[in-house]
Amino acid sequence: MDRRDVLRAASALCVLALLGACATTTVAPPAPSVPAGVAADLAPAGTLRAAINFGNSVLAVKDPATGEPRGVSVDLARELGRRLKVPVELVLYESAGNVVAGQKAGAWDIAFVAIDPARASELYFTAPYVVIEGAYLVPERSAIHANFEVDRAGVRVVVGAGSAYDLFLSRELKQATLVRAPTSPAVTDMLVAQNLDVAAGVKQQLEADAKRVSGVRLLPGRFMVINQAMATPRGRAAGAVYLDALVEEMKATGFVERSLARHGISGASIAPAATR
Repeated sequence: MDRRDVLRAASALCVLALLGACATTTVAPPAPSVPAGVAADLAPAGTLRAAINFGNSVLAVKDPATGEPRGVSVDLARELGRRLKVPVELVLYESAGNVVAGQKAGAWDIAFVAIDPARASELYFTAPYVVIEGAYLVPERSAIHANFEVDRAGVRVVVGAGSAYDLFLSRELKQATLVRAPTSPAVTDMLVAQNLDVAAGVKQQLEADAKRVSGVRLLPGRFMVINQAMATPRGRAAGAVYLDALVEEMKATGFVERSLARHGISGASIAPAATR
């Protein structure tokens, strides 16, 4: 093989190597342009402060290996930060009630919480991106076997303070008594420790509790549907409009579905396209 053959062979190998690199390397698409005023609304200090609620395991959990937050709400916050071209600060909370309290203190710019009329005076909600179910869990020996049997005199229902279930049941229950746990993940342990009658919460969490704690069972069906949305404090008009469009895009392109699958979340439904 003469020198020209060697050079041709070397060139061919370089081309093949470049083609192989292109085939195996995934390049993130450029961030879409954002209308004027959106970044100033959603990240007024130059950093997007995103409230992450560990009280709902469908939305976010702490990675068991690293302790880092992960979940669909974390993915959405980081995607928004990428588009705004600003750093993301995750502001961590153990309950939705604390998230709402944090907004009153000006601690965050966006949040991921359930839509509820009690919160609507201070928060702007997008249309939902995920729909989950609220369920009841009772002691195995309980005489309660259906959801409608919960609202009776003398029945004590434990619920996470300030959660969507707390707000909903505070309006709906007429005879049963609500007992509030500090966080939603604590309701089953409080049910057992205080010998209460019913625990209310997100279905996936209670299903996991039923496997973890002996002597309890989940009631069939659901007592409420929870629409999980992105939220921002009222008065941020440009930011609110952009969040609406972002949520619809994240549903339509499969971003939300892929995120839930990547984090091993089942039983949650992708919310339908908004009609408003």
